[in-house]
Amino acid sequence: MNLRFWIDVIGWVGALCVLLAYLMVSLRRWEGNSARYQGLNLLGGSCLIANTLYFGAYPSSLVNLVWVGIAIFTLTKRDSAKSSP
Repeated sequence: MNLRFWIDVIGWVGALCVLLAYLMVSLRRWEGNSARYQGLNLLGGSCLIANTLYFGAYPSSLVNLVWVGIAIFTLTKRDSAKSSP
């Protein structure tokens, strides 16, 4: 198996993560600011960044970079709110 195969696998895993996260919020199983939702978006977006950079899809790379940034921001904000008195 070559590198392109594994980059495709990473892309599919990323797509499934983002879609599963969206499904769980849409079904009201998870809250939009939950660690599970944001963590799955972080993982999925990161996988999609790797895939889109490899294939030169730079607009999609930028969208996923912002997506990951939002997840990191939300997780950080969420964690700091928990540790505040």
